[in-house]
Amino acid sequence: MATDIAGLLGDEAEELLTHECKGVPRDELVLPGPDIVDRVFRDSDRPVPVLRSLATLYGTGRLGGTGYLSILPVDQGIEHSGAASFAKNPAYFDPANLCELAIEAGCSAIATTLGGLGVVARRYAHKIPFIVKLNHNDFLHYPNTYDQVMFAQVAQAADLGAIGVGATIYFGSEQSDRQLQEVSAAFAEAHRRGLFTVLWCYLRNPAFKTKDADYHVAADLTGQANHIGVTLEADLIKQKQPENNGGYVALGFGRTDPLVYDQLTTANPIDLTRWQVLNCYAGRIGLINSGGESRGAGDLAQAVRTAVINKRAGGTGLIVGRKAFQRPMAEGVALLHAVQDVFLDPSVTIA
Repeated sequence: MATDIAGLLGDEAEELLTHECKGVPRDELVLPGPDIVDRVFRDSDRPVPVLRSLATLYGTGRLGGTGYLSILPVDQGIEHSGAASFAKNPAYFDPANLCELAIEAGCSAIATTLGGLGVVARRYAHKIPFIVKLNHNDFLHYPNTYDQVMFAQVAQAADLGAIGVGATIYFGSEQSDRQLQEVSAAFAEAHRRGLFTVLWCYLRNPAFKTKDADYHVAADLTGQANHIGVTLEADLIKQKQPENNGGYVALGFGRTDPLVYDQLTTANPIDLTRWQVLNCYAGRIGLINSGGESRGAGDLAQAVRTAVINKRAGGTGLIVGRKAFQRPMAEGVALLHAVQDVFLDPSVTIA
Protein backbone atom coordinates (compact mmCIF):
# COMPACT_ATOMS: atom_id res chain seq x y z
CA MET A 1 0.00 0.00 0.00
CA ALA A 2 1.40 3.41 -1.00
CA THR A 3 2.32 5.78 1.78
CA ASP A 4 -0.19 8.60 2.36
CA ILE A 5 2.41 11.34 2.21
CA ALA A 6 -0.02 14.26 2.28
CA GLY A 7 -1.95 12.72 5.16
CA LEU A 8 1.20 12.28 7.23
CA LEU A 9 2.23 15.89 6.55
CA GLY A 10 -1.11 17.09 7.91
CA ASP A 11 -1.55 20.86 8.02
CA GLU A 12 1.89 21.35 6.43
CA ALA A 13 1.03 19.31 3.33
CA GLU A 14 0.19 22.18 0.99
CA GLU A 15 3.11 24.34 2.08
CA LEU A 16 5.68 21.54 1.79
CA LEU A 17 4.34 19.88 -1.37
CA THR A 18 3.72 23.03 -3.44
CA HIS A 19 6.51 25.39 -2.34
CA GLU A 20 8.74 26.75 -5.10
CA CYS A 21 12.32 27.76 -4.32
CA LYS A 22 12.96 31.15 -5.93
CA GLY A 23 16.15 32.31 -4.23
CA VAL A 24 18.10 29.34 -5.59
CA PRO A 25 16.06 27.79 -8.44
CA ARG A 26 16.32 24.09 -9.14
CA ASP A 27 17.90 24.82 -12.54
CA GLU A 28 21.03 26.01 -10.72
CA LEU A 29 21.57 22.62 -9.07
CA VAL A 30 23.04 19.29 -10.09
CA LEU A 31 20.15 17.03 -9.17
CA PRO A 32 20.03 13.32 -8.27
CA GLY A 33 19.21 10.86 -11.03
CA PRO A 34 19.88 7.33 -12.28
CA ASP A 35 23.05 8.51 -14.05
CA ILE A 36 24.56 10.38 -11.09
CA VAL A 37 27.80 8.37 -10.99
CA ASP A 38 28.39 8.78 -14.72
CA ARG A 39 27.19 12.39 -14.82
CA VAL A 40 29.14 13.68 -11.81
CA PHE A 41 31.83 11.34 -10.55
CA ARG A 42 33.15 10.16 -13.91
CA ASP A 43 34.62 13.62 -14.46
CA SER A 44 36.18 13.75 -10.99
CA ASP A 45 39.56 12.56 -9.76
CA ARG A 46 38.01 9.54 -8.01
CA PRO A 47 39.80 6.31 -8.94
CA VAL A 48 37.89 3.80 -11.05
CA PRO A 49 37.34 1.40 -8.10
CA VAL A 50 35.62 4.25 -6.21
CA LEU A 51 33.24 4.70 -9.15
CA ARG A 52 32.46 1.00 -8.95
CA SER A 53 31.78 1.25 -5.21
CA LEU A 54 29.53 4.28 -5.70
CA ALA A 55 27.66 2.49 -8.48
CA THR A 56 27.08 -0.45 -6.14
CA LEU A 57 25.75 1.90 -3.44
CA TYR A 58 23.42 3.74 -5.81
CA GLY A 59 22.28 0.48 -7.37
CA THR A 60 21.26 -1.32 -4.16
CA GLY A 61 17.90 -1.61 -2.43
CA ARG A 62 14.46 -0.20 -3.13
CA LEU A 63 15.96 3.09 -4.29
CA GLY A 64 18.50 1.38 -6.55
CA GLY A 65 18.78 3.12 -9.92
CA THR A 66 17.01 6.31 -8.83
CA GLY A 67 19.95 8.41 -7.65
CA TYR A 68 18.52 8.49 -4.13
CA LEU A 69 19.79 6.71 -1.02
CA SER A 70 18.34 5.20 2.15
CA ILE A 71 21.09 4.30 4.64
CA LEU A 72 20.73 2.61 8.04
CA PRO A 73 23.22 4.16 10.52
CA VAL A 74 24.03 2.39 13.80
CA ASP A 75 26.91 4.17 15.52
CA GLN A 76 24.77 5.38 18.42
CA GLY A 77 25.89 2.56 20.72
CA ILE A 78 29.24 4.36 20.97
CA GLU A 79 28.06 7.93 20.41
CA HIS A 80 25.38 7.67 23.14
CA SER A 81 25.54 4.25 24.79
CA GLY A 82 24.42 0.71 24.12
CA ALA A 83 21.64 1.10 26.68
CA ALA A 84 20.36 4.38 25.26
CA SER A 85 20.36 2.89 21.78
CA PHE A 86 19.17 -0.69 22.18
CA ALA A 87 17.28 -1.04 25.47
CA LYS A 88 13.99 -0.48 23.64
CA ASN A 89 14.79 -3.47 21.40
CA PRO A 90 17.66 -5.56 22.85
CA ALA A 91 17.68 -7.83 19.78
CA TYR A 92 19.64 -5.11 18.01
CA PHE A 93 22.64 -5.52 20.27
CA ASP A 94 23.32 -8.32 17.74
CA PRO A 95 24.77 -6.79 14.54
CA ALA A 96 23.32 -9.67 12.51
CA ASN A 97 19.83 -8.39 13.30
CA LEU A 98 20.80 -4.89 12.21
CA CYS A 99 22.01 -6.27 8.89
CA GLU A 100 18.76 -8.19 8.53
CA LEU A 101 16.82 -4.97 9.15
CA ALA A 102 18.78 -3.14 6.45
CA ILE A 103 18.24 -5.97 3.96
CA GLU A 104 14.56 -6.47 4.75
CA ALA A 105 13.93 -2.72 4.47
CA GLY A 106 15.71 -2.51 1.10
CA CYS A 107 18.30 -0.01 2.32
CA SER A 108 21.14 1.19 0.12
CA ALA A 109 23.73 0.39 2.82
CA ILE A 110 24.34 -0.08 6.52
CA ALA A 111 26.80 2.23 8.30
CA THR A 112 28.11 1.10 11.67
CA THR A 113 31.23 0.36 13.68
CA LEU A 114 34.30 -1.65 12.72
CA GLY A 115 33.45 -4.32 15.27
CA GLY A 116 29.77 -4.43 14.38
CA LEU A 117 30.50 -5.12 10.72
CA GLY A 118 33.61 -7.20 11.30
CA VAL A 119 31.86 -9.75 13.47
CA VAL A 120 29.34 -10.59 10.70
CA ALA A 121 31.41 -9.69 7.62
CA ARG A 122 31.53 -13.10 5.93
CA ARG A 123 27.79 -13.51 6.34
CA TYR A 124 26.62 -10.12 5.08
CA ALA A 125 29.32 -8.13 3.22
CA HIS A 126 28.12 -9.52 -0.11
CA LYS A 127 24.43 -8.99 0.72
CA ILE A 128 24.29 -5.33 1.77
CA PRO A 129 26.90 -2.58 1.18
CA PHE A 130 29.00 -1.92 4.28
CA ILE A 131 30.10 1.56 5.40
CA VAL A 132 32.56 1.49 8.30
CA LYS A 133 32.30 4.51 10.62
CA LEU A 134 35.95 5.26 11.39
CA ASN A 135 35.68 7.67 14.31
CA HIS A 136 33.35 8.15 17.27
CA ASN A 137 32.74 10.26 20.32
CA ASP A 138 33.63 7.95 23.21
CA PHE A 139 30.78 8.88 25.53
CA LEU A 140 32.21 7.24 28.64
CA HIS A 141 34.04 10.20 30.15
CA TYR A 142 33.13 11.89 33.41
CA PRO A 143 32.32 14.68 33.19
CA ASN A 144 31.03 14.41 29.63
CA THR A 145 33.42 15.36 26.85
CA TYR A 146 32.83 15.62 23.13
CA ASP A 147 35.59 14.69 20.70
CA GLN A 148 35.63 12.45 17.65
CA VAL A 149 38.59 10.06 17.84
CA MET A 150 39.68 7.36 15.42
CA PHE A 151 38.52 3.87 16.35
CA ALA A 152 39.38 2.15 13.05
CA GLN A 153 41.72 2.26 10.08
CA VAL A 154 40.75 2.39 6.43
CA ALA A 155 42.72 -0.81 5.79
CA GLN A 156 40.52 -2.66 8.27
CA ALA A 157 37.39 -1.43 6.51
CA ALA A 158 38.73 -2.62 3.16
CA ASP A 159 39.78 -5.99 4.59
CA LEU A 160 36.30 -6.80 5.96
CA GLY A 161 34.66 -6.06 2.60
CA ALA A 162 33.29 -2.54 3.11
CA ILE A 163 32.83 -0.37 0.02
CA GLY A 164 32.69 2.92 1.92
CA VAL A 165 33.89 4.65 5.07
CA GLY A 166 32.30 7.38 7.17
CA ALA A 167 33.59 9.87 9.71
CA THR A 168 32.40 12.82 11.78
CA ILE A 169 33.92 16.24 12.24
CA TYR A 170 32.61 18.45 15.05
CA PHE A 171 32.96 21.78 13.27
CA GLY A 172 33.31 24.67 15.70
CA SER A 173 34.79 22.54 18.47
CA GLU A 174 38.23 22.99 20.01
CA GLN A 175 39.32 19.71 18.41
CA SER A 176 37.95 20.37 14.92
CA ASP A 177 41.32 21.16 13.30
CA ARG A 178 42.79 17.83 14.42
CA GLN A 179 39.66 15.95 13.38
CA LEU A 180 39.77 17.64 9.98
CA GLN A 181 43.36 16.56 9.41
CA GLU A 182 42.68 12.98 10.51
CA VAL A 183 39.58 12.67 8.33
CA SER A 184 41.31 14.23 5.33
CA ALA A 185 44.09 11.64 5.54
CA ALA A 186 41.62 8.78 6.03
CA PHE A 187 39.47 9.84 3.08
CA ALA A 188 42.51 10.08 0.80
CA GLU A 189 43.50 6.56 1.84
CA ALA A 190 39.95 5.32 1.31
CA HIS A 191 39.90 6.63 -2.25
CA ARG A 192 43.27 5.00 -2.94
CA ARG A 193 41.75 1.70 -1.83
CA GLY A 194 38.57 2.12 -3.88
CA LEU A 195 36.17 3.05 -1.06
CA PHE A 196 33.77 6.01 -1.19
CA THR A 197 33.55 8.48 1.69
CA VAL A 198 30.71 9.88 3.83
CA LEU A 199 31.22 12.85 6.16
CA TRP A 200 28.97 13.61 9.13
CA CYS A 201 29.30 17.45 9.14
CA TYR A 202 28.05 18.24 12.63
CA LEU A 203 28.46 21.45 14.62
CA ARG A 204 29.59 21.28 18.25
CA ASN A 205 30.15 24.34 20.41
CA PRO A 206 28.24 25.38 23.56
CA ALA A 207 28.21 28.97 22.30
CA PHE A 208 26.12 27.91 19.28
CA LYS A 209 23.14 27.34 21.60
CA THR A 210 21.73 30.55 23.06
CA LYS A 211 18.62 31.36 25.10
CA ASP A 212 16.90 32.32 21.85
CA ALA A 213 17.82 29.46 19.49
CA ASP A 214 19.97 26.42 18.87
CA TYR A 215 22.25 27.43 16.01
CA HIS A 216 23.74 23.94 15.75
CA VAL A 217 20.92 23.51 13.20
CA ALA A 218 21.18 26.92 11.50
CA ALA A 219 21.16 26.79 7.71
CA ASP A 220 24.06 29.22 7.33
CA LEU A 221 26.37 27.44 9.79
CA THR A 222 25.52 23.90 8.68
CA GLY A 223 25.84 25.02 5.07
CA GLN A 224 29.39 26.20 5.72
CA ALA A 225 30.20 22.91 7.49
CA ASN A 226 29.00 21.14 4.33
CA HIS A 227 31.13 23.44 2.18
CA ILE A 228 34.22 22.52 4.18
CA GLY A 229 33.26 18.84 4.08
CA VAL A 230 33.08 18.62 0.29
CA THR A 231 36.55 20.11 -0.06
CA LEU A 232 37.83 17.11 1.91
CA GLU A 233 36.49 15.04 -1.00
CA ALA A 234 33.58 13.52 0.84
CA ASP A 235 31.42 11.70 -1.71
CA LEU A 236 28.33 12.19 0.46
CA ILE A 237 27.53 14.74 3.16
CA LYS A 238 25.40 13.79 6.16
CA GLN A 239 23.88 16.78 7.92
CA LYS A 240 21.07 17.57 10.33
CA GLN A 241 18.17 19.27 8.60
CA PRO A 242 18.16 23.01 9.37
CA GLU A 243 15.57 24.42 11.75
CA ASN A 244 16.56 28.10 11.69
CA ASN A 245 18.98 30.54 10.09
CA GLY A 246 21.19 33.49 10.95
CA GLY A 247 23.75 31.80 13.15
CA TYR A 248 26.57 33.98 11.90
CA VAL A 249 24.57 37.15 12.59
CA ALA A 250 23.22 36.13 15.99
CA LEU A 251 26.58 34.89 17.28
CA GLY A 252 28.57 37.72 15.72
CA PHE A 253 31.45 35.74 14.25
CA GLY A 254 32.76 34.60 10.89
CA ARG A 255 31.78 36.17 7.59
CA THR A 256 28.55 35.97 5.66
CA ASP A 257 26.44 38.11 3.27
CA PRO A 258 23.00 39.72 3.74
CA LEU A 259 21.89 38.13 0.46
CA VAL A 260 21.85 34.75 2.21
CA TYR A 261 19.01 35.88 4.44
CA ASP A 262 17.27 38.51 2.27
CA GLN A 263 17.13 36.80 -1.13
CA LEU A 264 18.62 33.32 -1.23
CA THR A 265 16.62 31.73 1.62
CA THR A 266 13.30 32.11 3.40
CA ALA A 267 11.95 30.59 6.60
CA ASN A 268 10.55 27.65 4.61
CA PRO A 269 12.49 24.48 5.59
CA ILE A 270 12.86 23.54 1.92
CA ASP A 271 14.68 26.81 1.21
CA LEU A 272 16.87 26.33 4.27
CA THR A 273 17.77 22.80 3.19
CA ARG A 274 18.43 24.01 -0.35
CA TRP A 275 21.11 26.28 1.11
CA GLN A 276 22.74 23.15 2.51
CA VAL A 277 22.52 21.48 -0.93
CA LEU A 278 23.99 24.55 -2.64
CA ASN A 279 27.00 24.42 -0.33
CA CYS A 280 27.64 20.82 -1.46
CA TYR A 281 29.03 22.08 -4.79
CA ALA A 282 25.50 22.92 -5.95
CA GLY A 283 24.42 19.31 -5.43
CA ARG A 284 27.34 17.59 -7.14
CA ILE A 285 28.03 15.96 -3.78
CA GLY A 286 24.82 14.46 -2.43
CA LEU A 287 23.24 15.74 0.79
CA ILE A 288 21.69 13.10 3.02
CA ASN A 289 19.84 14.43 6.04
CA SER A 290 19.71 12.78 9.43
CA GLY A 291 16.49 11.09 10.51
CA GLY A 292 16.99 12.21 14.11
CA GLU A 293 16.11 10.60 17.40
CA SER A 294 13.09 8.41 18.05
CA ARG A 295 10.26 10.11 19.93
CA GLY A 296 7.62 7.41 19.70
CA ALA A 297 4.27 7.65 17.96
CA GLY A 298 5.14 10.64 15.79
CA ASP A 299 8.25 9.09 14.24
CA LEU A 300 6.61 8.02 10.98
CA ALA A 301 5.17 11.45 10.21
CA GLN A 302 8.41 13.17 11.19
CA ALA A 303 10.52 10.85 9.02
CA VAL A 304 8.27 11.40 6.00
CA ARG A 305 8.36 15.16 6.57
CA THR A 306 12.17 15.11 6.66
CA ALA A 307 12.25 13.06 3.46
CA VAL A 308 9.89 15.41 1.62
CA ILE A 309 11.99 18.44 2.60
CA ASN A 310 15.22 16.73 1.56
CA LYS A 311 13.90 15.57 -1.80
CA ARG A 312 12.20 18.84 -2.71
CA ALA A 313 15.33 20.78 -1.72
CA GLY A 314 17.43 18.70 -4.13
CA GLY A 315 18.93 16.33 -1.58
CA THR A 316 19.95 12.72 -2.11
CA GLY A 317 18.11 10.87 0.66
CA LEU A 318 17.98 10.09 4.35
CA ILE A 319 20.08 8.23 6.88
CA VAL A 320 17.55 6.91 9.40
CA GLY A 321 18.63 4.83 12.40
CA ARG A 322 16.98 5.17 15.80
CA LYS A 323 13.50 5.71 14.39
CA ALA A 324 13.85 2.29 12.72
CA PHE A 325 15.82 0.11 15.14
CA GLN A 326 14.21 1.30 18.36
CA ARG A 327 11.00 -0.55 17.49
CA PRO A 328 10.08 -4.09 16.36
CA MET A 329 11.58 -5.08 13.01
CA ALA A 330 8.30 -5.09 11.09
CA GLU A 331 7.55 -1.54 12.26
CA GLY A 332 11.10 -0.42 11.49
CA VAL A 333 10.87 -1.85 7.99
CA ALA A 334 7.53 -0.10 7.44
CA LEU A 335 8.97 3.24 8.54
CA LEU A 336 11.98 2.90 6.24
CA HIS A 337 9.70 1.92 3.36
CA ALA A 338 7.59 5.03 3.97
CA VAL A 339 10.70 7.21 3.76
CA GLN A 340 11.78 5.45 0.57
CA ASP A 341 8.28 5.88 -0.88
CA VAL A 342 8.79 9.66 -0.81
CA PHE A 343 11.81 9.35 -3.09
CA LEU A 344 10.01 6.86 -5.33
CA ASP A 345 6.88 9.03 -5.70
CA PRO A 346 7.11 11.13 -8.89
CA SER A 347 4.46 13.52 -7.57
CA VAL A 348 6.93 14.75 -4.93
CA THR A 349 8.95 17.01 -7.20
CA ILE A 350 12.04 19.20 -6.82
CA ALA A 351 10.85 22.61 -5.60
